[in-house]
Amino acid sequence: MTGRPLKQLKQMHLAAHFPGVDNSTVWADPRSRSQIEFSSFEHLARTAERGLFDFFFLAEGLRLREHKGRIHDLDVVGRPEPLTVLNALAAVTERLGLAATVDATFNEPFELARRLATLDHLSGGRAAWNVVTSSDAFTGENFRRGGFLDRADRYPRAAEFVATARELWDSWTPDGVSRPFAHRGRHFDIAGEFTVPRSPQGHPVVIQAGDSDEGREFAAATADVIFSGWGSGGCPPGGHSTRQSSLETGRAFYADVKRRLAKYGRAPEDLKIMPGVAVVLGDTAAEAQERAAEIRRQQTSPQTAILTLEQIWGTDLSGYDPDGPLPETDPVPESGITQGRTRRGDTVAIAEMGVPPLERSSRVGEAGVSKEKGLSIRQTVIEAGGRQFFTGTPQAVAAELEEFVRRDAADGFILVPHLTPAGLDEFVDRVVPLLQERGVFRTAYEGTTLRSHLGLSEPVWKG
Repeated sequence: MTGRPLKQLKQMHLAAHFPGVDNSTVWADPRSRSQIEFSSFEHLARTAERGLFDFFFLAEGLRLREHKGRIHDLDVVGRPEPLTVLNALAAVTERLGLAATVDATFNEPFELARRLATLDHLSGGRAAWNVVTSSDAFTGENFRRGGFLDRADRYPRAAEFVATARELWDSWTPDGVSRPFAHRGRHFDIAGEFTVPRSPQGHPVVIQAGDSDEGREFAAATADVIFSGWGSGGCPPGGHSTRQSSLETGRAFYADVKRRLAKYGRAPEDLKIMPGVAVVLGDTAAEAQERAAEIRRQQTSPQTAILTLEQIWGTDLSGYDPDGPLPETDPVPESGITQGRTRRGDTVAIAEMGVPPLERSSRVGEAGVSKEKGLSIRQTVIEAGGRQFFTGTPQAVAAELEEFVRRDAADGFILVPHLTPAGLDEFVDRVVPLLQERGVFRTAYEGTTLRSHLGLSEPVWKG
């Protein structure tokens, strides 16, 4: 025995995303409940806090999607405003971070900085802002400015928005003295006095969701957490055939984002990388794989499969059989058949399933890989699309999550359950204790603020 302390294992961060946006949630399940009633939000948040998660995360929706000129009936209709929900959750939780997605395109710095600072005070320092952007005129029709914003201006406006909010938060000194502020910039020209004293965290935590090169740079310069999507990809019914590529993809994404921090005077630990993932458990590997396959089938109904393909092909495919082959016609790019949906990487993967490998860079529209495998439209959508699943026994899932963190493919994970609101219960009851036994996850909250949970220092006051 040398008496030297054991090396501290890298600690995992965990967060919970409230589902309820599209077909990723299985609403047909009898255990599913409302995505609007407060009891649903409360159940998932209390479960996350019982599991000692870092934060609870709400998405935003500023307009209901439309497909073929009609409200998209596969969506869950209705999306409450996230900050209002989180203010209510602050009263029924004690340590759990509370993260709201708020658009930097259709809001103003003073008003949003005030709402976030208020949540931070009400919660004792647990507020977070997931910064998103939009440039589409469809969403903009709900706002006075319409869709005026050029796509190239999305991130410049967002960067100035965050910087302006931080100036407002810093206009109060740490000892409670208010000072006038003034900001003169390309997107904002404001001056006055901020109404909310400096919050318990100094600044609410800033999260950024996006995998593009521009998004990665924005996160490196500005964010405390990046909600990445490197895990997007199919989980075929056979299990983890894409596992190794996802691990390596995660490591490449992690290294790329972390290396960008130095140019902004930031250290690697200043930005936490947390991909969104789903977990499916079983008492045996076979049972877990069977459950995962069934969930994917439920998430991709015949109607959903045709709709997904219409979004990619840009044309009406209602006459096609979801159990038949992919269309042999070419897609119609940017046809506008669907409004209000961001095209995800899985749509590209699905399109490429229909193209011979040597032709994927130039054309889409032949049976290709899908035909070679004998896949129907629905099977193609299931195999090529969707979020990364960690599937297996609780022991196997705990080991795999630890490996992703240990090998620097992630700093932690944002879990996206397929059921509302009880979809997190099994993970908290069966996987969290195993992570604690492995020494890679906390057994108690050590601090009271979200920054303390994430291991982030309080921002230096810039008076």
